Amino acid sequence: MTDNGDGAPLIELENVNKYFGTLHVLKDINLTVSRGEVLVVIGPSGGGKSTLCRTMNRLETIDSGKIIFDGRELPAEGRALAALRSEVGMVFQQFNLFAHKTIRENVTLGPTKVRKTPKEQADKRAMELLERVGIANQADKYPAQLSGGQQQRAAIARALAMDPKMVLFDEPTSALDPEMVQEVLDVMIGLARDGMTMVVVTHEMGFARRAANRVVFMADGQIVEETTPDEFFTNPKTDRAKDFLSKILTH
Repeated sequence: MTDNGDGAPLIELENVNKYFGTLHVLKDINLTVSRGEVLVVIGPSGGGKSTLCRTMNRLETIDSGKIIFDGRELPAEGRALAALRSEVGMVFQQFNLFAHKTIRENVTLGPTKVRKTPKEQADKRAMELLERVGIANQADKYPAQLSGGQQQRAAIARALAMDPKMVLFDEPTSALDPEMVQEVLDVMIGLARDGMTMVVVTHEMGFARRAANRVVFMADGQIVEETTPDEFFTNPKTDRAKDFLSKILTH
């Protein structure tokens, strides 16, 4: 498992800025995620949460500032970037599974192609991970034969198959039917308990309360508050956060 919470930063963002054209989507972001920490990023739509998440493995480039992962500054491109990406798992809103490959093949693809893991070993590990996310019995089906919740759990297994140092989750439940949300969150809560370093962009406040070590509230491209879940939900400091919470917690 990961080395839980020794406090050493795994990823550090220093004065990170990002523009889409003239739109300033990330404004001087400073943020550190420690090993074994579960950081949940919440806030209104369009506030920069997903962009922040996607800069952490350079799916989005940044315009200024720097990002340091495991003691090294993130490379902009090339082989070093590919190596970094294999250490940072990512689970998206849409499951992004390969439709023409079975679930097992989806999970073994990264390890066999990128890590050059022998097929037998990759298969064994894939089955362990599919067991862990509760869909080992679906291993030989194709994505279209699975429910959305099962597909997202397969996507989590695929991210874990690379033995990443951290996993980024970008609104992993927002495309799911309501009855499937909890089965995915349960898997994520299990990972959090096992000490996986996680950054999770989500609208699921129950998950933020239960699993987060720290909540970052983002609005208008800035980190507005950064505190414990307990403190954030019971005693938000800013009007922006109070306004956000009053809208979502009353529904």
